[in-house]
Amino acid sequence: MTFEGTEGAGKSTLIREVAARLQEQGYAVTLTREPGGSPVAERIRAVILEEPMDPWAELFLYEAARAEHLARTVRPALALGHVVLCDRFSDSSLAYQAHARGLPWPKVKALNQAATQGLAPDMTVLLDIDPAVGLRRARDPNRFEDEGVEFQKKVRSGFLKSRREEPRRWFTVRAESGTPAQLAEKVLREFHQRSSQSSRKRASRG
Repeated sequence: MTFEGTEGAGKSTLIREVAARLQEQGYAVTLTREPGGSPVAERIRAVILEEPMDPWAELFLYEAARAEHLARTVRPALALGHVVLCDRFSDSSLAYQAHARGLPWPKVKALNQAATQGLAPDMTVLLDIDPAVGLRRARDPNRFEDEGVEFQKKVRSGFLKSRREEPRRWFTVRAESGTPAQLAEKVLREFHQRSSQSSRKRASRG
């Protein structure tokens, strides 16, 4: 399961709440993030967040971090049967580097495909918020926040475009519609419903 949203939407808080609830329910959970999530990818993260750079260079760094993250953290966790919760994934590259930076959407999708080798989340949570409100709430200063509300509006539009392309994968919650615990409850209900549907489909095929 991946979690997406503009700056200040509250993804990090929500993903920790969902992880804690799943662990209480007996699930083995791997909680991770992009960029980052493995030693090399975390070093790349530091470079990305340090200062502005050419959009293509930014994208290639994200994809390199993603490939390493998947190899060292995500795929091993999935092989162990863990529920993997990731704070940002390939949809962020589409929203930030393609839609907001202006790089070609199809090329960014192709690079995402190369970096992930086709691995895609079963469910993507969009924590939606007015970008202006999100920036006022943001607690983790970075250079993307410094680019202002108009940039974040483009980012939000990018997430909405990605959702339109694959609507079944996405589950949207309004960031201001409840407390983190209440939002986590909504996400978990959807998660369990989808898991149940997948189990029934596998059983019927068997």
